[in-house]
Amino acid sequence: MSGALDAALARRSWSKVTDDAPTHEELLDFVAAAGRVADHKSLHPWRLIELRGADRQRLGRAINKAEGDKGSSSKPMRAPLLIAVVASYGKTHKVPRWEQEAVASGVAHLLSLVLDEAGWGVFWRTGDYTRSKAVAKAHGLKKNEELLGWLYVGGKPKRSRPTRRKGVDATRFVSRMPQG
Repeated sequence: MSGALDAALARRSWSKVTDDAPTHEELLDFVAAAGRVADHKSLHPWRLIELRGADRQRLGRAINKAEGDKGSSSKPMRAPLLIAVVASYGKTHKVPRWEQEAVASGVAHLLSLVLDEAGWGVFWRTGDYTRSKAVAKAHGLKKNEELLGWLYVGGKPKRSRPTRRKGVDATRFVSRMPQG
């Protein structure tokens, strides 16, 4: 098997991570690789926002505000590094909005794969509040942007026994085009 195939088959979400995280410089290398995702017209309709330390507490307050609660949500504190995935739509009639969002999603997925392959624990988090005004404001989003979610990144904890991920039965999802 190839390295990419092996990495994809081994990938899993790590809902609990340690306090270790890649440095900013390491993150830039991972993003350079993830940015190679297929991108019609090379619009690069995405951007990423790195959240560390107090940034996560500000996000926690914005989440609670979006949900009508006081205080600060503890959700952003579950990993030392959060990477906000933002679809940054360009104005063009040649590349529809849905396709630009697919590119941003592709970057997020490829980034999660390269981070996992490099030894980091990653999970993607979304929620109703991703599209709230309070959370958008906290991230400094522009009118042409939408938050798709966050990659939570940290160290992979030591496990006493390996976990197994159920494989995908590809025959259920692949078919031929109907004839006639």
